Amino acid sequence: MRNLNQTKTAINESRSMLCLLALIDGIFLVFVVLGALTFGIARGAEKPPAKLVFESKMGKVTFDHAKHAERAKNDCAVCHEKLFPQSRAPLNYKAGLHKPAEAKKQSCAGCHVGGGAAFESKGNCNTCHQK
Repeated sequence: MRNLNQTKTAINESRSMLCLLALIDGIFLVFVVLGALTFGIARGAEKPPAKLVFESKMGKVTFDHAKHAERAKNDCAVCHEKLFPQSRAPLNYKAGLHKPAEAKKQSCAGCHVGGGAAFESKGNCNTCHQK
C-alpha cells in the first residue's frame, strides 16, 4: 500500500511539474509573439517617404525614393549609409553640390556620374531640376 501511495504522489508531482512547464512555455510564446508584433509595427513606422523634394535655384528636385528603392531591389544598403544617411533629418543640400559629389562619387553622384549606374548629371540638368 505504501508503494502505491508513493507512486500516486510521484505521478501528481510529475503532473504538477508538466503543468508548470506548459505554463512557462505559454508565457514564453506570448513574449515571442508580442516581440514579433512590436518589431513589425516599429518597422512599419519607419516606412520611407515615396518622394522627397529639394529646393534649388535651378528648380525643385523631386527624388522618387520608391522608384530608386525598386531599382535597388529594396536593398537599402545600396545607398544607405554609403551615399545617404538613413534618417528623416533634412539633408541640407547646398549650392555647388555637384562637383564635390561627383569627385567623391557621393550623394546622387554615387550613380549619376559618367560611367555610373544611371544617367550622368552633367548636361542633364532638366532631368532632375524642374522650374
